[in-house]
Amino acid sequence: MNSALLGLADDTFNQPPPLTDYNLFCSDQSLRRTLRRENAPVDEDGLTAFGAVAGSAGTAELARLANQELPQLKQFSDSGERVDRVEFHPAWHSLMSISARQGLHHGAWPDFRPDLPDGKGANVTRAAAFYMAAQMESGHTCPITMTNAVVATLKQQPDVAEPWLSKIAVADYDGAFAPIEQKRAATIGMGMTEKQGGTDVRTNTTQAIPVDGEGPGREYLLTGHKWFLSAPMCDAFLVLAQAPGGLSCFLLPRFLPDGTQNRILIQRLKDKIGNRSNASSEVEFERTHAWMVGEEGRGIATIINMVTYTRLDCAIASAAMMRQSFANVVHHVSHRVVFQKKLIDHALMRQVVADMALDQEAASALVFRLARAFDGAADDPREAAFARIMAPVAKFWVCKMLPGFACEAVECLGGNGYVEDGPMARLYREAPLNAIWEGSGNVMCLDVLRAVNKDREGFALLFDGLIECANGEARLANSVEKLRNRFANPSGLEADMRYVVERMAQTVAACLMVKDAPEALSDAFICSRVRGGFRHNYGSLRGADVSTIIEATRPIL
Repeated sequence: MNSALLGLADDTFNQPPPLTDYNLFCSDQSLRRTLRRENAPVDEDGLTAFGAVAGSAGTAELARLANQELPQLKQFSDSGERVDRVEFHPAWHSLMSISARQGLHHGAWPDFRPDLPDGKGANVTRAAAFYMAAQMESGHTCPITMTNAVVATLKQQPDVAEPWLSKIAVADYDGAFAPIEQKRAATIGMGMTEKQGGTDVRTNTTQAIPVDGEGPGREYLLTGHKWFLSAPMCDAFLVLAQAPGGLSCFLLPRFLPDGTQNRILIQRLKDKIGNRSNASSEVEFERTHAWMVGEEGRGIATIINMVTYTRLDCAIASAAMMRQSFANVVHHVSHRVVFQKKLIDHALMRQVVADMALDQEAASALVFRLARAFDGAADDPREAAFARIMAPVAKFWVCKMLPGFACEAVECLGGNGYVEDGPMARLYREAPLNAIWEGSGNVMCLDVLRAVNKDREGFALLFDGLIECANGEARLANSVEKLRNRFANPSGLEADMRYVVERMAQTVAACLMVKDAPEALSDAFICSRVRGGFRHNYGSLRGADVSTIIEATRPIL
């Protein structure tokens, strides 16, 4: 046998090198452009350092291991005692430590940000790092997100919150299964849905019986269940239960003040499509101790403050995964040769890549503008209106776009995108989740409608601001006025809300792109999205400056 033929199958050529050991911050033109527009007090050195860690080969290996070596439920000790403990691979704990030491579990709150002396820009600066953490590995961001968001609700009940906030304030992670008094830092989760109700939490059946008097800050015993309790390893959870005065919010710790374990009985871990590194569970409560947060009977109004922040993170994470998908596409097509040319040099592939670039640019612009609105909402009625109305808009549109975007990315990589060896299979499985978490698409649309009807003054402020943001661009001004008129005509509006909300998201994103993106991007987005209407697939751009779009958005490696 010809020795030259031996080992031929082991020769590797025309295969792109792995996309690792690159800086997620320095390489991302869209992110850096967006941060300049938001004019936040960004620590570029800190983001550069975090971007290097998040994009490193070592961290990619942690992500792989955390999703391969799945969390395991240990219900009983060796002696038969109930322990209800979830055990994780060390890679999970390493990922949690990376994000916690960056302060992502509390970074939205100026009280915990000594790096921001005047407290301004906390949400935008945190969003920049969270955007990279979600690209690093998305599953671990669930407890990171919930811990950050819980602050909004806990602050309503200072007597219950104090020992927990002091642990959340620590820029560190402590994965020990122990009472909070013995830990350096804490994570807090949330449990709202029950098997019979899902989104309709008013039908919850879990009962809360007062121990010694009723009302905010008092102790109750909970009996019932939660169909989804994400991140069940957390040190405490916010849950909803029926108190004598109606559906109320409670803080439910893993351990009681005397150091004994609370009766949180984990029945099983969910076997999920994606989000594999993160444990999600079904739990039963049997006279489980909890403390009321907020007013009795106003549980939804109390916990919605937390939900609002988790929705922001859902949108940021989906935009981040769009960016990760896009980076992998550009990397692959820039190396792979097909029919004697690199894929990126084929006209039809360039159309697809440029078309995808527009959506990832728009998604990034929209979520960071929303983060700025969260920063300014307390002091500026216009920012408050933007945050209130645009949070469900952004959550709907960005999270809805990601699955189709990821599917296109898988196709661009061909067989390499459809195997478990690379990052795209995991990302593809993860893609649908954020559209479900914290309210499905229909729930988001109804929330937009509810917010507009409840606050007509805020609605007017939002749309006046959009006209200003359009900055004389006639096509955008026309789209804003059409949207304003559509809300003025209630006929059939609920049935039309998916279309209306998508148009809102695209119009606002286009206004932002006109302000600071290269004209080739903003013009192509307006022509193809704002004026172009519904499209079935990527690669349908007409008359766009494809070369400029690709060069302005591709990773700089």
